[in-house]
Amino acid sequence: MARAVTRTQTCSDQDAKTRLAHARRFLDVAELVADEGDDLEYSSAAAALAVLAGIAASDTACCKALGRRSRGQDHRAAIELVEQVEPGGRDASKALRRLLALKDEAHYGFFDVSGADLKTALRQARALVDFGADVLIR
Repeated sequence: MARAVTRTQTCSDQDAKTRLAHARRFLDVAELVADEGDDLEYSSAAAALAVLAGIAASDTACCKALGRRSRGQDHRAAIELVEQVEPGGRDASKALRRLLALKDEAHYGFFDVSGADLKTALRQARALVDFGADVLIR
């Protein structure tokens, strides 16, 4: 069975640096919002920012290693693209998959993301930001 064609956009090393800066800012703000305490009303906002951090970090790795990033409407196509980055793409794709599983609830849900899901989102986002930074300095 043939792989689905993914819409991509070419990007440069400078674009990779820009996306890493975005990823770090999204993660910084996600962590600040998450630190607002045990109040679940902030958990969805923090998780949504963590998802954006993971997407931007994935773009970083793809731009640097592949010269292109996913630009389709379905962010899940980015999972297949980031998996192609070597070394480490397989683990990064798993982290991105976990983050994107929380995306709908964080961005569009009627209920707040749980504390456990928020911790997972932040952990996966940190892993992807670290991965993007590592790919960028290779």
